[in-house]
Amino acid sequence: MTLIYSNLGLVSSSKTVMQYFHIYEPDLVRKRRRGHFKRKRFWAAGSNDVWAVDQHDKWKYKFGLALHTGINPFLGLIHWMKIWWNNNNPRLILSYYLNAIETIGFMPLVTQSDPGTENIGIANGHTQLRHYQDQSLVGTSQHRWMRQKKNVMPEITWSQLRRRFTPGFEDILEIGVNNGWYDPGVLIEALIFRWVFIPWLQAELELYRNRINNTAKRHDRNKILPHGVPNHMFEYPEDYAILDFKIKIDPEGVHKVRAMYAPPDHKIFHLVPPEFHDMISGIYKSIGEPSVNRESCWDVYLQLLSEFRTLDKIHGVDVSANENWGYALTQALDNYNDKIQPIPGLKELRGGEGVIGPDGGYYMGGVNQGDGLDQGLQSKLNQMIDDVEPNVNGDLQNEPSTSDDLFAWFSDEEESLAAAEGDW
Repeated sequence: MTLIYSNLGLVSSSKTVMQYFHIYEPDLVRKRRRGHFKRKRFWAAGSNDVWAVDQHDKWKYKFGLALHTGINPFLGLIHWMKIWWNNNNPRLILSYYLNAIETIGFMPLVTQSDPGTENIGIANGHTQLRHYQDQSLVGTSQHRWMRQKKNVMPEITWSQLRRRFTPGFEDILEIGVNNGWYDPGVLIEALIFRWVFIPWLQAELELYRNRINNTAKRHDRNKILPHGVPNHMFEYPEDYAILDFKIKIDPEGVHKVRAMYAPPDHKIFHLVPPEFHDMISGIYKSIGEPSVNRESCWDVYLQLLSEFRTLDKIHGVDVSANENWGYALTQALDNYNDKIQPIPGLKELRGGEGVIGPDGGYYMGGVNQGDGLDQGLQSKLNQMIDDVEPNVNGDLQNEPSTSDDLFAWFSDEEESLAAAEGDW
């Protein structure tokens, strides 16, 4: 459809295009349908079956910048990509998730992450939200721990970022470090840097995220995840024969979880200490509020740094020695203890990476508490597939259909993902 639009200037729905192929290319349709049912390792049974989260530390120790993402791996949709001065505080990580589900009004069946105390907040928070709305789940965890380090889809997201976004911005960041202008371990420099660079880089990451979410991935005949524009598949899953397991959130429940685990007044949510923010905002205004971009970012930083050093000389305002602001560096350390205790006594979901099927596959979602699709959902999925890609001359009506096949149509091979390094 993209080629039709770009080459001919015509706009056509996917349904119209499929009807054309059913009439004029029935053999190709048969081959395509059969290709859907190759057995692969399981990831999810549909959209919002599972969301996966992960952190990225490549800029953390050199620049004091920590990244985090949350994705819908089934669609390749990035729900958030955040940059901050920390990415290992469980309260911060949970807040990213809560903000995302409040924005869209829905949450997935389960969340998924690597092991680590930084993810206990989202594990607890999501589990409690599910318990609030479905009493039958009480006593079970609604979070998947990827204990064998198989959280592949977020790693591919980072691989894409490293190739498509990082190089140019990293070159810019290197300028300040290489010239001795910036040391993330010096309080005054760290605070000014955060105030100038983090909002600008976050805006750039939002542009990148929107670009990814509104661009169809390169088609790969060896992959069986649905192909399309992630945002469109998320909004109109039925157009792609995708089951959607989204759960409408209870705003009161979200409020309770936030108050319990991620209170907005916690210092982790301060870009810089409030008093420092007031001070630097006044100075920024006094120098004409210059815009921050690729060309100006270090100039703005150096202007502000010079103004603070002038204040120090004239008025004795020693920012580097201000004890009230020192937490800004302390809480950025990996060994800073702001841990959340996991909810005790929870049973893990059934299925998962520890339950390997005859074909070597495993199911990581939360449908039917980890058991996957039942007969009713299988029938619904079959009908959706027929609606999008009707059987041609009835040839496929009698082909065997197993639960493994139906899972696999909405799954991907873990090893293939790792090898592809981002073309998903």
